[in-house]
Amino acid sequence: MNKALLTLAIGGFGIGLTEFVIMGILPDVATAFNISIPIAGHFISAYALGVVVGAPILTGLGSKWPSNKVLIGLMIWFTVFNTLSAFATGYYSFLVLRFLSGLPHGAFFGIGAVVAGKLAKNGKEAQAIAIMFSGLTVANLLGVPLGTYLGKHFSWSISFLMVGVVGILTVLSLKFWMPELKRGSEEGNFFKEFRIFKRLELWLVILLTTIGTGGFFAWYSYIAPLITEVAGYDNSVVPYAMILAGLGMVIGNFIGAKLTEKFSLLNTVTLVLFVMMLALGLNTFLAANKVLILIMTFIIGAISFAVSTPIQMLIIKTAKGSERLGSSLNQSAFNIGNACGAYFAGLPIAMGYGFTSADWVGAAMALSGIFVALAIFTLRKSKSVNKKEAIICNS
Repeated sequence: MNKALLTLAIGGFGIGLTEFVIMGILPDVATAFNISIPIAGHFISAYALGVVVGAPILTGLGSKWPSNKVLIGLMIWFTVFNTLSAFATGYYSFLVLRFLSGLPHGAFFGIGAVVAGKLAKNGKEAQAIAIMFSGLTVANLLGVPLGTYLGKHFSWSISFLMVGVVGILTVLSLKFWMPELKRGSEEGNFFKEFRIFKRLELWLVILLTTIGTGGFFAWYSYIAPLITEVAGYDNSVVPYAMILAGLGMVIGNFIGAKLTEKFSLLNTVTLVLFVMMLALGLNTFLAANKVLILIMTFIIGAISFAVSTPIQMLIIKTAKGSERLGSSLNQSAFNIGNACGAYFAGLPIAMGYGFTSADWVGAAMALSGIFVALAIFTLRKSKSVNKKEAIICNS
């Protein structure tokens, strides 16, 4: 079991590396292709779009196959197109390759989360899923800084060759360490799997993920100018601040898993979003202090990733019978949250309200996520009442 979970963590490391390293080497890619940095930002959007599109489609197309074989296929796809990205010759070729590289991301994490839960002992599902997500957090802690350094001092393409190497290691480890697993009750039928879209609670959980985690991305997207323009640090300090945020993510990931063992999934998500809202609001007052801004960078990173495991488990429970598809959809929601958080946080900045305004937007999005969670509580209570009334009528 430990080896099987390690394969998922290695894959998560590669996915985290390709998703976030582009942000560190974006100026270098822009220079190489002779385009502006805002235009180069399209590469980030193209990858996110690939995740959103690929998660439900590839999961649905792979419904007839055992999870271990689907994971191998997804990682082969991921490895090929990330490696080819290193040899892109211009804007359009790199844009297409970034989109294609993003397609397997959501399906891998979504199916991987279901597999991790099945591999775990009873009561330890959260810890197993957290191990898979640890690959993503370690990528932010170690992989992204290393890839950024190599990309800046040698060539941006080296960063994507690194991703290709990690992809090969993942494919080999999946082949030799991952046991074969059976499909769920609805899995195997493409159209039956999509029946989960009729469930109102599923849509509410997707909305919860999109809005709630969007609060984190509202902060993270503008962390660099927050460090330099507000706190007054030199640009060279930004990579170290990112490492602090990554360390917080690693720790917060496992804190979230522990919380799910003490509270219900929805209670845990609501609690974390509430603390996130408070932390982001507090950060607007502390950001000008050079010491406190670094402390808050670690704390917000930890809080933000504490929600990853419980919210992933929440949608798996909600999508009962089509767990792989539901879990993959949550990854699409994460990436929509990424785009929404960055976009909405950028609006007040563009209006001249300063970089701390992004944190207020993040706090507002976390608060909105809490309201969605309350709506789910209300829906569940209504269903419970209806069931009791039906039992009474039948008796």
